[in-house]
Amino acid sequence: MYFYKKSLRTRIFLSMFLLVLGASVLIAIVTVFQYKEEAQDYHRDRLLRKEAAIRENINYILKTTTYPVETAQIPLIFKDKIYEIKDIHSLEIFLYDLEGNLLKSSKPSFFKDTVSPKMPEYALEMLQNSPTKSYIKEFEEGGQKYQSSYTYITDSYFKPLAILNLPYIEDDGFITKELTEYLYRLGIAYFFMLGAAIAISYFLSKYITRSLKEISEKLSETRFDTRNKKIHINDTPQEISLLINSYNGMIDELENSAAQLAASERETAWREMAKQVAHEIKNPLTPMRLTVQSFQRKFDCNDPEIDKKMAEYTNTLLQQIDTLNSISSAFSTYAKMPAQQDETLNVVKISKLALDIFNEDYIYFFSEEEEVRARFDRTQLIRVVTNLVKNSIQSIAQKNPAEPRIDVLVQLENTFVNILVSDNGIGVPEENRNIIFEPQFTTKTSGMGLGLGMVKNIVETYGGTITLYSSEEKTTFKVSFPAML
Repeated sequence: MYFYKKSLRTRIFLSMFLLVLGASVLIAIVTVFQYKEEAQDYHRDRLLRKEAAIRENINYILKTTTYPVETAQIPLIFKDKIYEIKDIHSLEIFLYDLEGNLLKSSKPSFFKDTVSPKMPEYALEMLQNSPTKSYIKEFEEGGQKYQSSYTYITDSYFKPLAILNLPYIEDDGFITKELTEYLYRLGIAYFFMLGAAIAISYFLSKYITRSLKEISEKLSETRFDTRNKKIHINDTPQEISLLINSYNGMIDELENSAAQLAASERETAWREMAKQVAHEIKNPLTPMRLTVQSFQRKFDCNDPEIDKKMAEYTNTLLQQIDTLNSISSAFSTYAKMPAQQDETLNVVKISKLALDIFNEDYIYFFSEEEEVRARFDRTQLIRVVTNLVKNSIQSIAQKNPAEPRIDVLVQLENTFVNILVSDNGIGVPEENRNIIFEPQFTTKTSGMGLGLGMVKNIVETYGGTITLYSSEEKTTFKVSFPAML
């Protein structure tokens, strides 16, 4: 599983390297095994050839001898001839009778004590039971490999006379030398082949992953709300080309879907905004209508208090008109999205400036840095801070704690600047935390519920976020947006 977690480039490189290395080791193993098999076959075939040649010599001697061709006469028949055969074929020769007793040996007489006078019982038994009337025994002694062949010597009537034993030493020096030289040449060849494989795998993996890396970068940059660029790469494999074409087709579909969704969202937003505007306007219009109707019914030009009543009616209407005006201003402010300004400002300084308009003595400002620079519109940043502080003041007013407190903290966190506004007010119920930033939501008896929604709009325009942390003891709004480092 660890191998599959590696990058595609690394896996291609390692696969090519291990493939060549494995092939080299496998071929070396097969070569050594094949050489051993060939060596074994070579020695066996060589022994059989020598045995056939020696048998021909023995048969010739048996045909030309003047002694009776009998088992008992074998030592006399081969008294001197056995040494000639040994010199010709460079092989020791032992002749046993049919019971396994030594009759004649090619070894000199002073080696007689070292020669076993009796043929091994297992060899005699295996020879007697062999359908070919021959037996070859392979054994190792003192680190040296031997073969010993046993076969019958027959007369002209194919009657067994004796048993021929030929001990053969397997001399692998020449074959071992050839094998060593072959493996050395093979090692050099595979060393260069391994180097070539490493180079090829490196460039091949780089070539394959280059296109995939570019596709990956484009995919990571793909956004639903922005115009995405298509991928154009020349000289790519067919599979990569299909992937690129699929991505480009997806981009076209994504743009169409984004356009349709944006249109739908705009329509829905305007519909909801219209409902909200109608609702908010209806609230002051109703008392205005009732005031006018009441004035019509009760108007009396002879009433001595007509001037006083007229002033009351006028003040009531003016208050409702002011309410309508505030509603209009609030919706106008919310609908006007803040435009990004290429303005570099000190967030600490601007936040302190925004707090100067408040007279409450329970508002405290803190900053971990003397200067935190960011790209933000001055007016919009002041609007963000003042709206959050106003929200905290209203929250405290609803709870009326013994020791009201609002803390405004500016801090630098990695590449982002945070503005935290905390209060010990009434807090936000858990069921309302997911909808508190919606433009129509409010828990207050007055107002349109546009303040937090407007703050969210402003912050997100500058690539930031706003987060709520609320409990019974403390409520904190955290505004985070990119800082200039």
